[in-house]
Amino acid sequence: MTALYLLAWCALKEHKKEKQRFMVDPSGFLHAETTPVRPALSARLLLWWIRWQAQRRRKHSEADATTPDPLPVPEEAVEHTQEQAQEAFLKALRQAMDTPSFPTRLSSVPLRKVYALSVPGAAGLMPARLYIPHGRVRGAVLYLHGGGFVHCGLNSHHGICCRLARSSGAAVLMPDYRLAPEHPYPAAADDALAAYRWLADLSRQYWGGKVAVAGDSAGGNLAAVVAQDAKAGRCPQPALQLLYYPSLYGAETFPSHDLYAEGYFLSRRSMEWYGDQYIAREEDWTSPRFVPGHQPDLHGLAPAMIITAECDPMRDEGAAYARALTAAGVPVQYLCCRGAVHGFLNFYSLMPPGKFALRRGGRALRKAFTP
Repeated sequence: MTALYLLAWCALKEHKKEKQRFMVDPSGFLHAETTPVRPALSARLLLWWIRWQAQRRRKHSEADATTPDPLPVPEEAVEHTQEQAQEAFLKALRQAMDTPSFPTRLSSVPLRKVYALSVPGAAGLMPARLYIPHGRVRGAVLYLHGGGFVHCGLNSHHGICCRLARSSGAAVLMPDYRLAPEHPYPAAADDALAAYRWLADLSRQYWGGKVAVAGDSAGGNLAAVVAQDAKAGRCPQPALQLLYYPSLYGAETFPSHDLYAEGYFLSRRSMEWYGDQYIAREEDWTSPRFVPGHQPDLHGLAPAMIITAECDPMRDEGAAYARALTAAGVPVQYLCCRGAVHGFLNFYSLMPPGKFALRRGGRALRKAFTP
């Protein structure tokens, strides 16, 4: 708890300087540093708290360890035990990562209503939440949560959607799309497309017809895929694609992958593990609906706002996509948050860059929906 109090103190201290925490890269979306940048103070405290928690868990595991059974174990039993361990690991991971950083009831207070509902997915109905702000609602946003296609959900990103709905003045829909490895590619992409089509129909009935797509990390990947699906005629064209530290290039490597490979919340090893869970077939590693950055023709895509974190292995993927979209004539706004680490949006309640990024995204959405 002491670390969390320190994080809150840092958030208050940095609040007056929050505009200095962001930069629009003036050199064509290029990041040229050859050594890692030091994270901001609030990010360093968060990383310290994560390491401290990991050390505590290791100590408890060592204390609870028992002597292995010396008797031989049949191969079938070993495989069964490994499957059980995998299921237990995924269950614990999802339970931990679907925890909000701020109480969900308090997050909902500034909104008119938050609806729990079911929306069409590619394989049937899926749970979702619809966030309605006060005042006249213009447009609708499909928000696709991150989590490496493996975890996170309606609780972990609840506060993010509340803030985005309030700052944009639009209705925000977040679907609980199917997760890997139980549902590998293209399950999440297909669910995202189905939810977007449903929301576009709803927006035509109630909110003026315009619709946008947004997401963070793996959700940023899905949002970019939906925007490309729209160009292919599979759904209506978005008014904006809002991508927070998106994963866009599959197995392709970038300098930031090495610069921030370990110790910055998301590791390169974790990135590879997430990819292995989502991609079940070798040929899918190069599929355009998994690797939107490799799409050869980006002309005619929806305008984009791309926001990355400076101390993030995936930072250069967002910058590369911003360059590619700009070269194709697509209007792009690119922001890189100084000293921020991957996932900073989820810690918006304690980290000023998260609040700032949500306000900037909301402002861009409001402008896209303004007649």
